[in-house]
Amino acid sequence: MTKITQAFILAAGRGKRMLNLTDDKPKPLVTVAGKPLIDYNIDHLIAFGIKDCVVNLCYKGDMIRRHLQNRRNINFIFSEEEDALETGGGIKNALPKMRNEPFFVINSDALWADENQNSLLSEMAKKWEESDCDMLLMLQPIEKAYGVGANGDYFMDSDNKPQRRISAEQKAPYLYGGVLICHPKVFADEPEGCYSLVRIFDKLQKNGRLGGYVHKGEWYHVGDPQAKKTADLKFS
Repeated sequence: MTKITQAFILAAGRGKRMLNLTDDKPKPLVTVAGKPLIDYNIDHLIAFGIKDCVVNLCYKGDMIRRHLQNRRNINFIFSEEEDALETGGGIKNALPKMRNEPFFVINSDALWADENQNSLLSEMAKKWEESDCDMLLMLQPIEKAYGVGANGDYFMDSDNKPQRRISAEQKAPYLYGGVLICHPKVFADEPEGCYSLVRIFDKLQKNGRLGGYVHKGEWYHVGDPQAKKTADLKFS
């Protein structure tokens, strides 16, 4: 099993759907139960044993940098973006700052509760096998997801591989939960610039190199003020 020692937190976006909550701060610093979203991510990474974490910055990025200066037990490396490059472009832009080995990626607004103390990151690391896939997605059962619509993103096929739903009418049982493990080689043929990770998901799916891990606990997408209220109640 390949030991994973580095991570990437996607923290460049403003989070426009948070309305006035992000007028004076970036979304990763919006609090849930009095604790900034990004701190939940970092606590999970430290508990797993990650030592190096790249954080991409754009909207009010200096506030995130200052907030993280006092964190211990983890080394932060910042990747500046003049204009937000979205998920795929942001990671591609930061790869020169990372080692050429697998890493975790976490969306700063992904918030989850581990079931029975079973660490999501540890369970994903156990499942990660480079001979089987180049990217492993956290898949969240829709019935244990909060702050999202009724439609998921993925089915699992007979080989236990994720297959993205192809129409808005389909109701898929799993959504992508904003956590993944990937090898940097998946970006080798990708351009610089602004684009979503979904294009890479689809390419790997087509080639049979996309894997999935089904999370057993609850998951919260803190995407708007109402979703924040729901999460506040859970984590307070």
